Amino acid sequence: MNTEYESGTEMVSNTAAEGWRGMMGAGIVVAVLGVLAILFPFVTGVSLSILLGAALVVGSLVHVAAAFSGKGWTGFVVQGLLAVLYAVAGISLMANPVVGLATLTVLVTAFLFTAGVFEIVMGVRARPEKNWSGLVVSGALALVLAGLVWVNFPASAAWAIGLLFGVKLLTSGLAMVFVAMGGRETARETTTPPGSEPRGA
Repeated sequence: MNTEYESGTEMVSNTAAEGWRGMMGAGIVVAVLGVLAILFPFVTGVSLSILLGAALVVGSLVHVAAAFSGKGWTGFVVQGLLAVLYAVAGISLMANPVVGLATLTVLVTAFLFTAGVFEIVMGVRARPEKNWSGLVVSGALALVLAGLVWVNFPASAAWAIGLLFGVKLLTSGLAMVFVAMGGRETARETTTPPGSEPRGA
């Protein structure tokens, strides 16, 4: 077997065994956030739209700083135009986030697709770990959800953002919890000396 693959496998195993508490805690938090997003999909969608607008406004400030720190009029004009574009888009989303749900639907679809592929790759690479298939299932579900959103676009923009984003958070959180449980079992098997298991009555 390849030495690099063995060292990578050992690293993944040690990470899950040593850090299962943190992974389980993070998984529970992510799962709870997913449930809240599913219960309030419209609020979640509007909130994500506002956050996107705020991020664009911050991006405009970055371009303003880059415009004044750069050299030459060409760079100043380009950075200034980008700053104006970011600011207008960001303020528009924050002022009327419902209108931005359509754009956000496309972005969330791209996010679900990217996250799904990433989780499938992570799950396949973590095959030595127990419950590794949870990541693969979560990634596959993300790809299915991305396809459903895209097929029903734009009619589903009003509710699909919050609902599907919540489902993704829930499945990712549960997958993290399952992997952490496998890491906990591995840690217990590693720290328990052979023959020291308690015997039944």
